[in-house]
Amino acid sequence: MGRASLTGVHVASLSLTDYRSYAGVDLMLEPGPTAFVGPNGQGKTNLVEALGYLATHSSHRVATDAPLVRHGAQRAVIRSVVVKDDRRALIELEINPGRANRARVNRSPVPRPRDALGLLRTVLFAPEDLALVKGDPSERRRFVDELLVARAPRLAGVRADYDRVLKQRNALLRTIAASGGGRRRGARRQDEEAGFAAAGAGDVLATLEIWDAHLVRHGAELTAARLELVDALRPMAAKAYATLAPSSGLADLDYRCSADEGKLSTDIPQLGITREDIAERLRAALAEVRRTELARGVTLIGPHRDDLQLRLGELPARGYASHGESWSFALALRLAAYDLLRSDGGDPVLILDDVFAELDDQRRRRLTEIVAPAEQVLITAAVAGDVPPELAGARFDVTEGTVTRVR
Repeated sequence: MGRASLTGVHVASLSLTDYRSYAGVDLMLEPGPTAFVGPNGQGKTNLVEALGYLATHSSHRVATDAPLVRHGAQRAVIRSVVVKDDRRALIELEINPGRANRARVNRSPVPRPRDALGLLRTVLFAPEDLALVKGDPSERRRFVDELLVARAPRLAGVRADYDRVLKQRNALLRTIAASGGGRRRGARRQDEEAGFAAAGAGDVLATLEIWDAHLVRHGAELTAARLELVDALRPMAAKAYATLAPSSGLADLDYRCSADEGKLSTDIPQLGITREDIAERLRAALAEVRRTELARGVTLIGPHRDDLQLRLGELPARGYASHGESWSFALALRLAAYDLLRSDGGDPVLILDDVFAELDDQRRRRLTEIVAPAEQVLITAAVAGDVPPELAGARFDVTEGTVTRVR
């Protein structure tokens, strides 16, 4: 990563209203490194979390929006001025737990909050990133999908459409399962495909086939995009890992698809397999598990069941990597994401949330060398000594929810 020109992307201001611990706070920021320093529990992570939420519409700390709103308030508002190539954009996001969030760009409402995605791109490192290696597949799917949307915001719509179809299909399958549709009843001959005989079974099956078609269409598009992304990310992650942990094994990524028992992988772009091929495999896999789905009342095939597999040498990183190797792999994924976004044009904002305290001296030094040239780096640390001298820049002290500029 070389130093980008100061015509890249940076956050010029951040304002919060009723967000987490802040009734209100207004900060002016600038390119280069900025550190938020203060004891744990004082509110420094809330500041960078808000920027991450503005960029991705999700938090790296919680799964729902309710904890983001200050106790006693009905909503929270994040406002930020983002500068790209000397052009300024004011992004405002209103968080309404239990109701639809709302967004404005340059004070004009946008039809859907996701229409504001892509105006700010961040790459956030945090202690929670260890779950990328040690956690469930859902953590890795989320990593891939957030990076997808950062590169191509229209894919937020594809993912939302897939999630909507999956929810509706699961609801229908649950209804069938609850009616006993997945169980055999003695010698009574049941519908060959559905596994049950009941009034209206044909209508139910026809409805299920409609949702199958939607699932296949949106699922194939999402899977194809993920495969292309992982293929691009693969060499960048390997390079970043080799830089962070040169004495460890080679790092590799592989996309494992539930529709093909893992046979779909990052080799697919080289094999010339198209979205239509993926759709056909999804369709065939759904047919194979139809009876099981009807009995269990849940969709067993699709992108929601896929995984990004991480390997060190010939072994899966999960379960075999040491703590230090797991940390290095998680950091390598984030650094690869940064390089990939940067290759698209314009540095994303780098956020390092209490990361340096988790690293040994060697990894701390290597990470510092990698991130120092970035256009804008935002760092949180419990003590000033955790901030490497090479990243000395603007500093804010955070104490009991009060944020004070030091230099």
